[in-house]
Amino acid sequence: MMRTPATAEHVVLVNERDEAIGTMEKMEAHRLGKLHRAFSIFLFDGEGRVLLQQRATAKYHSPGLWSNACCSHPRPGEDVLSAAHRRLNEELGITCDLYAQFAFTYHAHLTNGLQEHEFDHVLFGTFDVPVLPDPNEVTGTRWLAKQELEAEIAASPETFTPWLLICWERVRTHAGRAVQLGSGPFGPTLGG
Repeated sequence: MMRTPATAEHVVLVNERDEAIGTMEKMEAHRLGKLHRAFSIFLFDGEGRVLLQQRATAKYHSPGLWSNACCSHPRPGEDVLSAAHRRLNEELGITCDLYAQFAFTYHAHLTNGLQEHEFDHVLFGTFDVPVLPDPNEVTGTRWLAKQELEAEIAASPETFTPWLLICWERVRTHAGRAVQLGSGPFGPTLGG
């Protein structure tokens, strides 16, 4: 059963260069597959493990699937950094420094007729204390070593969000370099 959010949020429509070209109601953008700005946050602990969240079963798409720490969209007039910090706090009850890693465009068809067509800004951060997830957003969390995550993806890809499956190869490459640097910065800081 698809749930419609109580308040209509809007996303920023962009072209292939991430230049804003307008706005659209979020559900409509996902129905029509319009390219819009988004972000994906990957959090790592001191051992290099990645934090996964299981999306709440009431989510309007991809309910119950495992994904990276946090994903969402900047609102019109909101920059990626502010939106990332807002959603990280709303979903997991935490704040931490975030580092820009890369951006890419992807298009995925979801099972309920919706589409994710996003210019996705991928951010990394480190975090080593318990998270406080909002049960309306997140059913569960867990830390996995990169090898464990890859084994689970290979064995049961249907238990993960499409965007995690698409993004993981790029993340793994960047995370491997970051872990080699120890606890130092992953790249250009976006503040905390």
